[in-house]
Amino acid sequence: MTEPEPAGSGVADVGPASPDPPDETHHWWRLIAIWVVLSAVLDPLFYFLAGPHIPPGTMTNMAQGAQFDFNVLFVIALPVLLAVWIYMVYAIVMWRASRGGPDPVNDETARGHLGIQVGWILVTTVIVLFLAGFGTYELVQPGGAGGGEGSSPIWTPTSKTILPIQVIGQQWKFTYRYPTFGGFETDQLVIPNDTTIQFNVTSLDVIHSFWAYQLGVKADANPDYNNVAYTTTQQLGSFIVRCSELCGIWHGAMFNSGAVVTPQQFETWAKLTEVRLRQNTKLLPAYALTYTPDANGADGGYYPDNVDPYSKTEQYGASQPKGGG
Repeated sequence: MTEPEPAGSGVADVGPASPDPPDETHHWWRLIAIWVVLSAVLDPLFYFLAGPHIPPGTMTNMAQGAQFDFNVLFVIALPVLLAVWIYMVYAIVMWRASRGGPDPVNDETARGHLGIQVGWILVTTVIVLFLAGFGTYELVQPGGAGGGEGSSPIWTPTSKTILPIQVIGQQWKFTYRYPTFGGFETDQLVIPNDTTIQFNVTSLDVIHSFWAYQLGVKADANPDYNNVAYTTTQQLGSFIVRCSELCGIWHGAMFNSGAVVTPQQFETWAKLTEVRLRQNTKLLPAYALTYTPDANGADGGYYPDNVDPYSKTEQYGASQPKGGG
């Protein structure tokens, strides 16, 4: 028979195990501190080291504006991304099951945090409203931001000296007319530096899209329609022009190069080209902002002349030689 333990034997009754002490670590302050430090370091590093090299570059004011806009958006977005990533990594490290911490779903600490919820809603709302205002301002203040504005532009440059150049899309190439130099047409796009350019973009056949990426200009080329886009050059160099609208079997080959040269070089080139192409220019229709699409075979030269042309008065390009010669 077991003897009862004598009083004062030092053996105490063992009751139910007491719960683990609550985690007193100030997780949110730690997260905020990590977020502030990383944001303060990475944002300036991006803006000053990577920002100046972000495309489309600084060849024109429109291109530089697009670069600036992207950099501002990224600087604002980076802290938001860091907040998500930091919280995700911190949760994986600090609250994983192997650490024996509280249950992240059923525990009392899994309840919502009103302050954080309200703060998140307020901060994100302010960011979205700011970006809406910033984007609208950046679209308006440079004069259309390099996009086609139709035939009656709402936003125009403040420059009083504007060089007009007509861009003509056709299957499958771009040609350019210079109305202030006799209206000659060429497949070379040469423009002067420190000059505001007005691109009048149209088409002879199907819908194309004039995209001079390094110039910060993109405008659809629609038949029988003039689509205006502005840009101001500020850096010498070459650039690429591409069609960015699927326009037929050779769409992928519809590109050429252009150049920004000094005003003196441009003046020399334009006058010499005007003289060199004088005989060809006589065979062109008078300069106009649009031309009748496919009138008498005016479609870039790929298709033969129409058997029964619907335009008996308008003809684009040189007449075909008689006798098959």
